Amino acid sequence: MQRDPRAFLWDVRESALAIQTFTVGMDAAAYAANEMAQSAVERKFEIIGEALNQLAKLDAALATRIPDLPQIVAFRNQLIHGYATVNVSTVWNVAQNALPPLVRAVQTLLDELGNA
Repeated sequence: MQRDPRAFLWDVRESALAIQTFTVGMDAAAYAANEMAQSAVERKFEIIGEALNQLAKLDAALATRIPDLPQIVAFRNQLIHGYATVNVSTVWNVAQNALPPLVRAVQTLLDELGNA
């Protein structure tokens, strides 16, 4: 039985919101000094990348509406498989700059599909 595409979108949204919660009140230096926050953020990025990878396999047309989906999946692969070293400042920058538009895009799709 196939998973509903909304479930993958929900996973992305919830993980992105968790990252924002984990980093609230931090600056780059505080994040770099907090190994627990780094681990939590990286884990949520892994979930986001995997959910979007699965969404692309299940519903390619829907997945094309997610900005930068291939880059997000590639980022997940770098974090998990170590294809390239991902430094703390890169993760911080992605969390601060790429997440808000991702959350907006995913929420728009969830709203359209009837799941808030």
